[in-house]
Amino acid sequence: MEPAEADEAQADDPSAIDQVTSVSQLTDVQPTDWAFQALQSLVERYGCIVGYPDRTFRGNRALTRYEFSAGLNACMDRINELIAAGTADLVKKEDLLAVQKLQEEFAAELATVRGRVDAVEARTATLEKQQFSTTTKLNGLVWFNLSAANASRDVTFEGPPGSVENPANGRFFATRDPATGSPTRQVTGSPEPTFSFLTWLTFNTSFSGKDSLVTQLAAGNGISPINQYASAGFFNAFGSPFTDQSAGTVNGRNDVVIHDLFYSFPLNDAIKITVGPRVNWYRHFDFNRFTFFLTGAGSFDSIGSTQTNAIDRGSGAVIEWNINKQFRLAVAYLGENTEFLPGQFGFNTSSNPNFGLFGGTNTATAELTFSPTSSLNFRFMYNYSRIQAYGGQVGGAIGEPIPYGYLDAGPGFSNGIIDGGLNHAYANTLAFNFDWLITPGFGIFGRYSFGNTNLEPINKAVDVQSFQVGVGFPDLLKKGALGVVTFLVPMDIIRGEEYFAAGAGDGGTMYELEASYFFPLSDNLALVPSFYAIFNANNFDSNPTIFVGNLRAQFSF
Repeated sequence: MEPAEADEAQADDPSAIDQVTSVSQLTDVQPTDWAFQALQSLVERYGCIVGYPDRTFRGNRALTRYEFSAGLNACMDRINELIAAGTADLVKKEDLLAVQKLQEEFAAELATVRGRVDAVEARTATLEKQQFSTTTKLNGLVWFNLSAANASRDVTFEGPPGSVENPANGRFFATRDPATGSPTRQVTGSPEPTFSFLTWLTFNTSFSGKDSLVTQLAAGNGISPINQYASAGFFNAFGSPFTDQSAGTVNGRNDVVIHDLFYSFPLNDAIKITVGPRVNWYRHFDFNRFTFFLTGAGSFDSIGSTQTNAIDRGSGAVIEWNINKQFRLAVAYLGENTEFLPGQFGFNTSSNPNFGLFGGTNTATAELTFSPTSSLNFRFMYNYSRIQAYGGQVGGAIGEPIPYGYLDAGPGFSNGIIDGGLNHAYANTLAFNFDWLITPGFGIFGRYSFGNTNLEPINKAVDVQSFQVGVGFPDLLKKGALGVVTFLVPMDIIRGEEYFAAGAGDGGTMYELEASYFFPLSDNLALVPSFYAIFNANNFDSNPTIFVGNLRAQFSF
């Protein structure tokens, strides 16, 4: 290797250069060199010249002039430190003269070294502030659902004429009999079994390592068989597995949609802020360890309170404050912007100039979580909603706290699907939710909600309530497994039954019994069998019990 190449190799490896403290260690510097006296004084008095690990100092080569200048620069810094510290008497006058002479001899090299040092320091400071490169990670969830539903005889439901043949897309409004003013009723038989899929692909981008820009895509073709029996406004409700759903505005069609789109960042160690045009309300509120849809109770009715929230996804912001280990407060304001609601019919009001962020359907939520221990959690929620009427009716997918059915102005004011007589509604909802892991293998949980909805312009009110109780069995038969049994009443009408154009039935109260078992085959694959029994379906006491079975295969990556 040529000498220049050897020096370049050493320069490319800064770790090969160590600090030395005695000039006698620099074996290739001769005592007859004028620089030797300067080195002897500076190194032995101030310990500041740099040499190679092989105890050589190559001061007679062009490249070693820069190395020597680096050492000289270090000695100058050391002498300046002594002077600034008031110990200038430790610095000999002859050393100062030697340093001055060396400065003159190596002026050009010193300027180059200092420029490089400044550049390195600037780059180091930048790296310390930005020790993270923009990174995007992909996570995926895929579900296969094999589902069947059956009843011993025909089931009565409330819905418009012709919706027997088209339950998925024909029961998004309610009608009344023009002669009697009563809700229109139909009957239907049992559906055929179905096999469907749903997939979510989540892109998580971070710019600092602490923030997160989330884009989630969804596609699916699920129409749960139980929907064959459902009254208008009950689509994807009782007995319907949460993952047995479509993703877009046309049920059963494999559309790819943006499910979530938001940006989260920490304000400090205790407060996180999430903002975006499509924030998922359920990521932040009404959590329960035994009803989380990936591992726990799995139907639309059982994974959360049926009375919250009128908005699944919306435009706005969520603020989460971890006050201490026992208390957490979350507040949010969202304007409706849900991916499965068709904008051409007036939905997605936050991005519609006719309604905007504050004029259409919107909700404000506050939830306080109290966790006295890691095994016990209490959650107290208040939710305020402004609900936009469509066709003069309020309800369906954005009707909460009316979870199911459709409201109108009543028999004397409604004109069917032409005009139900309502402009909008205001609602107040109170909800309570708890989970308690009593032992490592057994826990209990429950929910209660009460909702008051005021109908405008008729100034009438509808009150409903719901409740759920259940037991959970973590690690049942296998570590990571979870068995859940739950009983729930999704909607009990307390006041205002006459304003239901669909959903009140014959005055009965529907209730459900559900059982599910999450069984992990590996870290990325699980099987989840579920069984549901629906009593008094559609709030008709006269309806037979409906039985639903579902087998879910769940893939994660």
